[in-house]
Amino acid sequence: MVRVLVVHDALLLRSALAQLLLSTDGLEVSAMSSRGEAPGEDDLPVDACVVDGDCLDGTEELCRAPYWDRCGARLVVLADPERPGVLRRAFDAGALGFVAKNAPSDRLIAAVHAVAKGERFLDERLTVPLLKASRTPLTARELAVVAQAAQGSSIAEIAGALHLSRGTVRNYMASAIRKVGARNRVDAIRIVQSAGWM
Repeated sequence: MVRVLVVHDALLLRSALAQLLLSTDGLEVSAMSSRGEAPGEDDLPVDACVVDGDCLDGTEELCRAPYWDRCGARLVVLADPERPGVLRRAFDAGALGFVAKNAPSDRLIAAVHAVAKGERFLDERLTVPLLKASRTPLTARELAVVAQAAQGSSIAEIAGALHLSRGTVRNYMASAIRKVGARNRVDAIRIVQSAGWM
């Protein structure tokens, strides 16, 4: 019996994924959101963990996620080929399986079985995007400034939150805009978000 944990923040999608996997012989499935345990879940380790790539935080935060102790790196990540940053973060975190969100259900089931055995699985729809997936061109500070700006914070608010001077915040923002080839702050936020770098 292969124990599988499904992690997704949307209850409807989490339930649908769990039902899909439960319909397969040889799989025992539990589910939770990325923020914590579902009621009544035990803390036994699992053989594979199916995670929506959009639920993944940065690599460091991922390793402290509530489900990490149960899954470790035996992750099967559901990813969109258009979001290379998500693929890169999952790869850097040591994920073993990568399945495109628009793949047929048998690809997910095959990935779960492969990862449960400790093998890698890469959906062919994600091969080229993963090869093209580059690390973010932004430094950690530049990313933090852009992330704060994406939440609608002003230069003064960002400076206060990150313990920087306003001039330094402006410099980080200008550098981020230049590095991602954006026209302005809003365009930089759009580019960074759509690439999945934050």
